[in-house]
Amino acid sequence: MWIAAVSLAAWLWLLLCQGFFWRTDIRLPPREEPALWPPVCVVVPARDEADVLPASLPSLLAQEYPGRAEIFLVDDGSSDGTGALARELADTHGGLPLTVGSPGEPPAGWTGKLWAVRHGIGLARAREPEYLLLTDADIAHAPDSLRELVAAAHGGGFDVVSLMARLRVESLWERLVVPAFVYFFAQLYPFRRIGGKGTRTAAAAGGCVLLRTEAAERARIPDAIRHAVIDDVALARAVKGGGGRIWLGLAERVDSVRPYPRLHDLWRMVSRSAYAQLRHNPLVLLGTVIGLALVYLVPPAALVVGLVTGQTAAWAAGGLAWLVMTGTYVPMLRYYRRPLWLAPLLPFTAFLYLLMTVDSAVQHYRGRGAAWKGRTYARPDTVTDEHPL
Repeated sequence: MWIAAVSLAAWLWLLLCQGFFWRTDIRLPPREEPALWPPVCVVVPARDEADVLPASLPSLLAQEYPGRAEIFLVDDGSSDGTGALARELADTHGGLPLTVGSPGEPPAGWTGKLWAVRHGIGLARAREPEYLLLTDADIAHAPDSLRELVAAAHGGGFDVVSLMARLRVESLWERLVVPAFVYFFAQLYPFRRIGGKGTRTAAAAGGCVLLRTEAAERARIPDAIRHAVIDDVALARAVKGGGGRIWLGLAERVDSVRPYPRLHDLWRMVSRSAYAQLRHNPLVLLGTVIGLALVYLVPPAALVVGLVTGQTAAWAAGGLAWLVMTGTYVPMLRYYRRPLWLAPLLPFTAFLYLLMTVDSAVQHYRGRGAAWKGRTYARPDTVTDEHPL
């Protein structure tokens, strides 16, 4: 009964005091078109992305931007012809100018993606852009995406405007796991607090980050975060720590085209960096496991045990906590246009995330470290952000 009461108290606190994280109405802030549209360079780090480029790169080439814009795709040691395919797509579709570069293998102390970003920014520097759009190779943009991002940054005076791309939710496991991924992320980094003045919460979504060049130089991006396995929260913290203003919200027409058809694919995506998010600290891991169990697993367990044993207080507290949990998940399911009957299954999804987190720690102590695209990062020194727990 008392454990169920603590879980209910935790959910009431999350409902009312955690920045209303469960709301999904944080979209692009009011836009104001500049009198003279500033030059923008788009930097796309890409490693073995030939499968997704045909669905994503044409959307960047087709951007309807009134000012000067250019794309720099950095082929980060791909073995599948990513660079050649990018040139072929540019020749076929036309649109914005495209330059394909290759940075070579990253030196010690650099993650591959950030080394590629550094190379792309170096290529872009000659064009003297006022803004940099850092976007992943699997992200498809609406034709007015760049224009809207720049107008939002100009209108709000933001140094970073980032959109959480709408992830793919077609397979059974994607429908079950992906909306919860964004839900957990927002719970950890409430979007309302990120854009507020005087708040310390900082986060971004690496798939779509519009970054003011001056702020990047002031925060020494990407050099200052070169150890980060995943760079978005690290980037946001560096910019905000340097006095910059940042904003993060949900996208409407910026979509990830990368498929995760099997549970194994999603498991690998989360577990590759989950333990790094916990600073490779066994005590933090233990606290995370206990916290997940208390918040997500206790409510349905208390409801069932209370009904079986006749403990009214236990099943009432557990049932109410589960009801609050379900209610906070409904807006995210609506955003992803998924059936609402998935909402009561959130405890099961949270249990999967708990197992993924533990598996990430096991991989770490077996010497595997965080792995991605054929590279392994044994002990990143910077907290990563892909895993929201």
